[in-house]
Amino acid sequence: MGLHTLKNIVVNMMHPGNAPVMAQKILVRMMELQRRHEETPMRRWCAEHIEDTAGTLRRINPDLWDEAQRFSATLHAQATHKLSGLPVNLGGGGHYPLLYFLIRLKSPQVVVETGVAAGYSSQTILAALAANRKGRLLSSDFPCFRFKNPEQYIGYLVDDGLRDRWKLFLGGDRQSLPQIVACCGAVDLFHYDSDKSYSGRQFALNFITPHLAPNGLVIMDDIQDNFFFRDYVTSHRVPFRIFEFENKYVGVLGL
Repeated sequence: MGLHTLKNIVVNMMHPGNAPVMAQKILVRMMELQRRHEETPMRRWCAEHIEDTAGTLRRINPDLWDEAQRFSATLHAQATHKLSGLPVNLGGGGHYPLLYFLIRLKSPQVVVETGVAAGYSSQTILAALAANRKGRLLSSDFPCFRFKNPEQYIGYLVDDGLRDRWKLFLGGDRQSLPQIVACCGAVDLFHYDSDKSYSGRQFALNFITPHLAPNGLVIMDDIQDNFFFRDYVTSHRVPFRIFEFENKYVGVLGL
């Protein structure tokens, strides 16, 4: 079955009453298959601009970097143990040592993230906010339709004692981000780890940018997947940093 035929099927699914949100998600995924050829050259571009995480962050604040490493080692051990008992694979996490460090360094009042999954990043953000004794997290996710009762797995790693700072929205980014900014005001830190397509990243960043605080940070995971991050920083002429974590690249704006 060709891509054109599949698109027609999905477009038909998008008619009223035919699960439009899911159909839209599938359609976007299929269209982005055409961009897979971008990953290799984008990895080369990332490698040309990469910074050493430990060296850079230790120069900024060596004590906080040591703290971030200790937290990350504990999280990794706890997550490995806890997730090993599940009947499904929820995948890995983002660059949580970097994320913890930046939350502790910047002491944000409002953090917004997209893409929760098992909750590596959510647990990291909430733990850092608790250490700061201020701030809240608003998260956007969309339940994984491959699993039975998928909502039960979202944020599985998040400690119960940290959840009072957390609000979770489950309508997907295009529905949830407008709801989030309507109730949070300026966003001090935005962590993007959801729809990895070019169009998904483009929508989220274009939407959230007007709501960023003057010194707001943007962290985007898996930028090697397509040319979006490169195109964005080039066209907007904004300074950026790139770090590597577990053979994936993370882009940071505003640091």
